[in-house]
Amino acid sequence: QVQLVESGGGLVQAGGSLRLSCAASVRTFSNYNMGWFRQAPGKEREFVAAISWSGGSTYYADSVKGRFTISRDNAQNTAYLWMNSLKPEDTAVYYCAADSGVWLGRYYGMDYWGKGTLVTVSS
Repeated sequence: QVQLVESGGGLVQAGGSLRLSCAASVRTFSNYNMGWFRQAPGKEREFVAAISWSGGSTYYADSVKGRFTISRDNAQNTAYLWMNSLKPEDTAVYYCAADSGVWLGRYYGMDYWGKGTLVTVSS
């Protein structure tokens, strides 16, 4: 079983930055590919970024490419999402997720989910 807890959300002005963290309670964190998804009010959940178990591969949604960076620290059982040049349309609940399968790059779902952290970007 994998438990994921996100932190780092909050209110930021457009153009600002935030770093989200995802702490995983799991025996072997490096067995899992990690991802970030988001859900804006009234919209479906969407993929944001993913990173392979080793950290050697990453994949981004076009909407965040060049602005967001996903990373992980396997020694600390933590994944991160660095968000720069934030826009009001980035406002959403951001969810951390973990997947034990083969690295896919672009994910539509994962095995385990956190409860989310709210990011609000004001204009």
